[in-house]
Amino acid sequence: MAIIKTLGDAGELRSWAVILETGEEAMAALQDFARREGLTGAHLSAIGAFSHGVISYFDWESKEYRDIPVEEQVEVAALSGDVALDPDGQPAVHVHVVLGRHDGSALAGHLSKGVVRPTLELIVTETPAHLHKQIDPQSGLALIRR
Repeated sequence: MAIIKTLGDAGELRSWAVILETGEEAMAALQDFARREGLTGAHLSAIGAFSHGVISYFDWESKEYRDIPVEEQVEVAALSGDVALDPDGQPAVHVHVVLGRHDGSALAGHLSKGVVRPTLELIVTETPAHLHKQIDPQSGLALIRR
């Protein structure tokens, strides 16, 4: 179960430490947190480790995400992302990661799934302005546009 600690609350500017534990799936936990707190604009950063997961990249030609399974213990060397309102007005979490392998090489991409082991230490900082996504006609993706 995630440990959540409020770091600051100055009206429209709130921040939290969200500590995920072994077995928690990072994207599901982040989406649940964003909905529960009613986030309409936020920045995310984290370090930690995953036992396994899936990263992906956007293939411009096919306009689809291509999955890259990660079937090994990896260090979350960097995690950066945001929360914005999707076209339906719901919080949408978008995260990219750099994952360090046992030999020092790295994998990077869009985080689709990450199963925590032993911890993921996230800092979530709400922004005072709301961020809104709209469907981009060129890519078909919901991108921040206002």
